[in-house]
Amino acid sequence: MAFIMKNICFLPLLLLLPLLAFSVETKVYIVYFGEHSGEKALHEIEEDHHSYLFSVKKTQEEARASLLYSYKNIFNGFAALLTPEEASKLSEREEVVSVFESQPDKYSLQTTRSWEFSGVENTKEWNSEKDNLLFKSKYGKDVIIGVLDTGVWPESKSFSDEGMGPVPASWKGICQTGDNFTTKHCNRKIIGARYYLKGYQSHYGPLNRTMDYLSPRDKDGHGSHTASTAAGRIVPKVSALGGFAYGTASGGAPLARLAIYKVCWPIPKKEKVEGNTCTEVDMLAGMDDAIADGVHVLSLSLGTAKPLPYDQDGLAIGGLHAVKKNIVVSASAGNSGPSPSTLSNPAPWIITVGASSMDRSFIAPVILGNGMSIEGQTVTPYNLKRKMYPLVHAAQVLERHFDPKNSTAMQCLPGSLSPEKAKGKIVFCLRGNGTRIGKGQEVKRAGGAGYILGNSLANGAELAVDAHVLPATGVTSDDAIKILKYINSTKKPTAYIRYAKTRLNYKPAPYMAAFTSRGPNVISPDILKPDITAPGLNILAAWTEGNSPTKLESDTRVVKYNIISGTSMSCPHVAGVAALLKAAHPSWSSAAIRSAIMTSAGLLNNKGKLITDASKRTPADPFQYGSGHFRPEKAVDPGLVYDATHLDYLLFLCASGLKVVDPVYKCPKNPPATYNLNYPSLAIPKFSGTKLVKRTVTNVGGSKSVYFVRVKPPLGYSVKVFPPILVFNHVGQQKNFTITVKANRKTSEKSNNYSFGWYTWTDGFHSVRSPLAVSSP
Repeated sequence: MAFIMKNICFLPLLLLLPLLAFSVETKVYIVYFGEHSGEKALHEIEEDHHSYLFSVKKTQEEARASLLYSYKNIFNGFAALLTPEEASKLSEREEVVSVFESQPDKYSLQTTRSWEFSGVENTKEWNSEKDNLLFKSKYGKDVIIGVLDTGVWPESKSFSDEGMGPVPASWKGICQTGDNFTTKHCNRKIIGARYYLKGYQSHYGPLNRTMDYLSPRDKDGHGSHTASTAAGRIVPKVSALGGFAYGTASGGAPLARLAIYKVCWPIPKKEKVEGNTCTEVDMLAGMDDAIADGVHVLSLSLGTAKPLPYDQDGLAIGGLHAVKKNIVVSASAGNSGPSPSTLSNPAPWIITVGASSMDRSFIAPVILGNGMSIEGQTVTPYNLKRKMYPLVHAAQVLERHFDPKNSTAMQCLPGSLSPEKAKGKIVFCLRGNGTRIGKGQEVKRAGGAGYILGNSLANGAELAVDAHVLPATGVTSDDAIKILKYINSTKKPTAYIRYAKTRLNYKPAPYMAAFTSRGPNVISPDILKPDITAPGLNILAAWTEGNSPTKLESDTRVVKYNIISGTSMSCPHVAGVAALLKAAHPSWSSAAIRSAIMTSAGLLNNKGKLITDASKRTPADPFQYGSGHFRPEKAVDPGLVYDATHLDYLLFLCASGLKVVDPVYKCPKNPPATYNLNYPSLAIPKFSGTKLVKRTVTNVGGSKSVYFVRVKPPLGYSVKVFPPILVFNHVGQQKNFTITVKANRKTSEKSNNYSFGWYTWTDGFHSVRSPLAVSSP
C-alpha cells in the first residue's frame, strides 16, 4: 500500500515532466553538495533541497515541480529543471561543490569461453583444486554486484536461482514492479531491481512503451548481456544464433547476487542499433540507491564521448562515494579508439577497463575468382549456394543520385545502393559511417546475394562479428585492400563466402581491440589510464527475447544468447573478478582489489609475444592495456598491494585544485602531489630534470618474505628505486619506497612523446609489476 501511495503522490510530477521538458528556458542541472554531514534525516535533506529551489523559483509549487531527484542516501545533491540564471545563482553558494548541466547525449552504453581463456575454470567439484580462485571465493557466494544498464531479462537460465541460499541479510534493496515485471521476477539470484527515467523523460517526453518496458525488464539486450557476463549461472549447451560458440556459458562469479538498476533507454526516432542514452541524473539516482542498498561491486558499462572533469562527471562523483563504502567500481574505458586521449572514466578511484580479444574465432573465408582464399569472420547463420557470384564494391552499384567519388560511396549507407545494379551480387562495403549491421541490411534491401565488410585502416586487424541478415563475412584492412585490388583487376570479378565455423585456440590472442579508448589521461595526466584490459571482442552472453540479435526493427529473429563487442563487455569481466576477490578476501579494500588485478596482469599473447594493437598490428602499450591483460588466478594471490583510502582521494582532489566533497574536511595548505597518490602505476607527463615519487606496498602474501626490485626504464630515462630490497615479517606490514626518475638531455629536447617502462617487485614466486609512462615537455 505504501508503494502505491508513493506512486500516486508522484503522479502530478510525472504528468508535468513532458511540459517542463519542452520549456525553452529550463534545462536539467545537477546541484552537488558532496558528502552528507550526517546530522539530518532523509526527509529533512529533501526539504533542504526544496528550500534551495524555492530560493531561485517564484513559488513553492514551482520549486517542488522542478525537482527530479533528491540524492540523499549516500551523497547530498539534487537534479532539477533550472534556467541558466537560476543554476548560476545556486553555484555561487559556498556550500555548493558544483552545478552542471545534464545533457541527454553525454553518456552512452559502451557496446563463455572468455572466462576459460582468462584462466577461470568452472570445475564441477569445488574441492578438486584448493588453490583455484573459484574454490577460494566459493564462486563469489553472497557478493552483490550492482549493474547499471538497460535492465534484465529475468527468464534467462543465466539468472536462475536454483540451489542458491537465502538473500543476504545485509541487502536493503527492493524489487520495483512495472510493465511485465512483478516481484516474482526477482529471486535469490536477481535480488533487487529498480528503474529510473525522470531525467530521460525531462529531455524526451514520456517513454514510448512499444520501444521499451516501463520497468526493470530489458528490451535492448545490453543489460542482460553485461549482468550475465559478471555473474551469470553456469549454463551448459548454449550458443549464439546459428550454433556459434556452442558450449557452457558462465559469468565470472556464478554464485554472486545481482542488483539491477535500469538507467539507459532508447532514443526516440532512432533504431536501437544506433545506441541508447543514459542520462546523468538517472545514473546518479541509481548509484545513490545501489550504495544504500548494500552492493559490494558496481559494474558500469557506461561512458562519455570525451573525458570530463571530476566535478562535472556523474560517474566519478557517484564512484567516489561508492568507494568510501568500500565498493569496487568497474567502468568501461570507452569505444572511441584508436585515437589517443579518448578514454572516459579516468578517476583514480574507478577501475578503468579496456577491451581485448580472446582465442575464439568464427572463420568464414572468402574465395575470389582468381583462386585466392581470404580468411574472414562472421556469425551470420545464412549460407550461399555453392557457386561463384558476381563481386562488386559499393561505389559500382550506387543509386544515380549518389556520387561514386564521395568519401562515403563505399560504405553502403541506407538508401545508397541500386537494386537494379546490386541484385544477385556479393557487395563489398567499407566500415566508416553507419553500423556494421545496417550496411548488411542495405545490401539485403538492394537484393544483394551476400556482403563482405572491409575494415578501414583505423580498424586494422580487429574483427567484430555480427549475426547479419544475409550471408556475410568481415575482413581485415589488409585483406580489404587485396579484395579491392582484385575487383579492379578484372572485368568480371567473382567470389563465394563459405559458411562460418567456430575455431578455438586462435592465435595471436589477446590483442587490443581497435575501438578501445586510449590514454593518456587528459583529466589527471599523473594517473596512468586505463588500468587493465579484459575480453571485450565477440563475447557470448545472455540476451533479451524482447529484441532481435541485431537490434534492427526489421529483424524478427529471437535468441537467448548473443555475441557482441565493446568495452561494455570487458567491464563486467573485471566486475566479476572483483566479486571473486571480495569473497576470497573480505577484508581487502577496493583499492587493494584494484591493485591485485593490475599488478598481476600479463603482457604476452598465446604465442609468447607482446600483446599487439589491432589498429596498427604493432606492440600495444600501457595507454591501451594499462597494466596488461587481466589474470584472475594470479590476482587472488598478488603478494603485495598498493592500498589507498577515501582520505587519500580527498587529498588527491585537494592537490588537483578541486572543491573537496566532504563538508567537514578542510584541505591542507600543501597536500601531497597528485603523482604521489599510492597508485599501482605511474605517469609523469611533460617531464625534464629529476622527480622523486613515493609509494607504499602492503604485504598480503607470506608472513616472512623478501622482495627484490627489477626495473625496465623508459627509453631515454633512468629509474632508481630505493630501497631495492623490502623485507616483511608479517602479513599486513607496510613498506615505503621511492622511485627517482631522471631524464636524459636528448630526451628532454624531444617533443611530447611518451616512453614506457616497468618496475617490478618479486620474491621469486610473486611478480608485482607496475607500468611507468614518461613524456618530455
